Amino acid sequence: MMKNKLENGKIYIYPEGRIDSGNAMQFEKDLFSALDAAPDAIPVLDAENLEYISSAGLRVLMKLRKRLNAPVKMENVSRDVYDILEVTGFSELLDVKKKLREISVDGCEMIGSGGFGRVYRIDPETIVKIYTPGITLDMVQQERDTAQKAFLAGVPTAISYDVVKSGESYGVVYELLNAKTVAQIIDADRSRVTEMGTKSANLLKTLHQIEIKKDALPNRKTEFLNWLPRVECVLEPSEADEIRAFIESLPDRGTFLHGDFNSKNIMVQENGEFILIDIGDAAIGHPVFDLAGLYLPYMFLPKSPMPKEEIKRLLGFHMEDGPTMLEAMCRAYFEINDPAELKRVMNEILPVAQLMATYQGTRRAGYDVESMKRTSLIGIRQRLLPLIHAAQPLDF
Repeated sequence: MMKNKLENGKIYIYPEGRIDSGNAMQFEKDLFSALDAAPDAIPVLDAENLEYISSAGLRVLMKLRKRLNAPVKMENVSRDVYDILEVTGFSELLDVKKKLREISVDGCEMIGSGGFGRVYRIDPETIVKIYTPGITLDMVQQERDTAQKAFLAGVPTAISYDVVKSGESYGVVYELLNAKTVAQIIDADRSRVTEMGTKSANLLKTLHQIEIKKDALPNRKTEFLNWLPRVECVLEPSEADEIRAFIESLPDRGTFLHGDFNSKNIMVQENGEFILIDIGDAAIGHPVFDLAGLYLPYMFLPKSPMPKEEIKRLLGFHMEDGPTMLEAMCRAYFEINDPAELKRVMNEILPVAQLMATYQGTRRAGYDVESMKRTSLIGIRQRLLPLIHAAQPLDF
């Protein structure tokens, strides 16, 4: 009997060895018996141990496709089996995913780390982002797809290649020639923080000149509106109404947003060209969302009660340089030299920054009511709502 497993509404079926005229009938019998036992589950053929499939086996897959009236999901397909599917045209009839390439990052230089993974240099021309264990393959593939869309839209991002496995984690390989992160450059030479802040801001302004089709990427404002009902259980109705009204007041735009524009996600190549990595949070919306996102690493993180060593690991350079980086970026982005005017604009962005910090905090709490009460109520009542009360309409 062919192995199978029911999990999260899917039934995984594991064909092994060779499927040919000698055993195709048994393959068909085992396959449809498993489906009959779980009629509401979505079938997925895990072909990791499938070495060969003949025309007799392909006819069984055709019967399955007719029964489903949809492409059959087939994953972990070896190169040999994929070649058979491609030559026969079955790669067009099935939803086929090749077996992931296995790589090791042992001994590789780590050039960046964050909440969702770490970035390693494999060789002078290639880097890989290895995601934290538990990040699903679907999430990783979605980030790779987003990076490709961004590249095709003209965003200066690293060219993404294949999705890979490294131990129990997934990763995405990118081409990136002899580059260092902005954080590494600042950490090596603190006198360059203003220079790097200015150049990073100029890159961000260039990104914000890119217009994206309405449904090509998630809408950041809509994401925040969809988040609010998840936390209303720990708010007074009037508080939730105030936050909702503030989010709705933010202007709508079709601007490209990076979503996590920080110094560890900006690479500088030997020729001085700036290249972006980590595009998984890309979206469309008003530029204030990207600008407010700068406050999290450069203003809020240095003030956190975490150990200094952990702050530096997350920031990528000395925590004392965070506010300097933020000020340099805002000055260059808005082309403001007057300190009073710069302070006014930065205060204009501050309520959105606190909204983003609250959003991130509740997501990390996992939306558990008690956890949210501990992690978010101080942020909402003592920080966010007072800023919302004093907020001025955005004038950029």
